[in-house]
Amino acid sequence: MSLAPRLRIGITIGLHHEAETLWNNGIKQNAVFLAEALKHCPTVASVVLVNTTAVPITQALPWDQSRWPTVTFEAAKDSVDVLIELGGQIDAAQTDYLKQRGARLVSYCCGFEYVHAMEAMLFSKPLWGQNLFVNQRYDDIWMVPQVSNISQPYFEVLRRADARPVPFVWSPVFLDERTRGLPDAGVYQPKAGPRRLSVMEPNINVVKFCLYPVLIAELAYRARPEAIALLQVTNAERLAKENMEFITLMNQLDLVRQHKAVFLGRHETPVFLAQNTDIVVSHQWENPLNYFYLETCWQGYPLVHNAHLCADLGYYYQGNDVSGASTRVVEAIDTHDAQAGAYRERQRSLIGRYLPGNAAATEVYDTLLLGLMRRAAR
Repeated sequence: MSLAPRLRIGITIGLHHEAETLWNNGIKQNAVFLAEALKHCPTVASVVLVNTTAVPITQALPWDQSRWPTVTFEAAKDSVDVLIELGGQIDAAQTDYLKQRGARLVSYCCGFEYVHAMEAMLFSKPLWGQNLFVNQRYDDIWMVPQVSNISQPYFEVLRRADARPVPFVWSPVFLDERTRGLPDAGVYQPKAGPRRLSVMEPNINVVKFCLYPVLIAELAYRARPEAIALLQVTNAERLAKENMEFITLMNQLDLVRQHKAVFLGRHETPVFLAQNTDIVVSHQWENPLNYFYLETCWQGYPLVHNAHLCADLGYYYQGNDVSGASTRVVEAIDTHDAQAGAYRERQRSLIGRYLPGNAAATEVYDTLLLGLMRRAAR
């Protein structure tokens, strides 16, 4: 019996700029990490990144194109067996072309689309206007586990197909590259004296917002004011300057009244951690696993968080228990430095389950691809 031919995979991205940074959101990183993970599957022959926009592909891209080849849709359309639509959408004509060739099309869902749609409609935040195209010809829908609880029904009803959870994938490859020139490669270093707390939520929707982390820091400060030097809240400069509700609420806090809090603009995570941070305080609502947590813990920083899908990482607290979270902040202040090295090694060992090449994840993706090709195309 002859073996089935190995698959040629394409993963879409949507470039907005030919030298686009990898740190403005996780989508480009997600595509690269998925590509790296799929390379380990026995059924996969090759993986390319497929740009669906008109932005030219040049050497200015922030990744190694010999390792992660990047091509246009036109260059890929005749040579992929499976196109995974992740960071850029193809249109109806492109879909039809692939289908006529017998290629399979997968929707890889890694965003909180239900939340984005809800906020767009409720708060008049333009999202798609009259240009919405919901492709209903996917052969499969794959979704990362953290989006399934709130968005799976949304995916399934509109795309008219069942959605399957898939392993979350992350790699330190870009983190290591960005921190190579930093002192101590950007990893956490013990220090004496009061601690600098950092909150780095994006503050672009309700899923990851800074308010509860600020309240957690406030309770920790009330308990141990001498132990906290500063609270830094990134991605909050506009709120602190323009939003009167935010300003008025923040002015109720001891941290603000005693000039121990600053509200900053956007910063790259690895650099801000290395230069400005001793403890990270986080809170999520329907986003219980993301790259920020893994970046922070990989570098050995104490992360106080409520993400139940990675509860064994960092300093976990449950739900909206800000009092319990503030206790964990104080615990990190008092105990972290004495076990900083062991903590970092443990975090990296635990994060191993998300790395490309992890045996369990590789098996799942290989099985998904085999099943995809065995089923009749839609």
